[in-house]
This record gives sequence, structure tokens and C-alpha cells, in this order.
Amino acid sequence: MFIKEFFIVFPEGDIQEIRGKLPFNSLVDMNGNVLRPPLPTNKMIVFKVSGIKTEEKTGVSGTYHFLDLLSAEELKEYL
Repeated sequence: MFIKEFFIVFPEGDIQEIRGKLPFNSLVDMNGNVLRPPLPTNKMIVFKVSGIKTEEKTGVSGTYHFLDLLSAEELKEYL
């Protein structure tokens, strides 16, 4: 049996398991859900997937999505 696991890695280093793979450069919320522009406001906590790394061990594959926090100013272009 082969297990696939997916995680998001916050800028501070905290790791959280998520449901599936995220596209590179996608905008996500704190739970790893993809957000589609236009965003309702620039006053939300939004991360951008800046890197993806997959580690494989016997029977397990772990994909890590590294996130960058976007500022309110950076979010204005997604409104």
C-alpha cells in the first residue's frame, strides 16, 4: 500500500496536513484552500505557494507546499 500525504509549511515553520496538492503560485487561506481572484477584500490572511518539495520513503510520499504571507498592499492586485 502506498500513502500520499500533503502539507503546507507556514513562514514560521509550522506544518499542517491538507487534503491534496496545491498549484505553484496559487493563493491559499490558512487551511490550504485555494482562493480564486477577485478577492472580496485585501484585509484577509492570504498565502502564496512559493515552493513545493516531495519526499518519498518506503510506502509513503509527502508533498510539502511552502507558503509566503502576502501583505494587504500585495493583495490589492488580486481585488
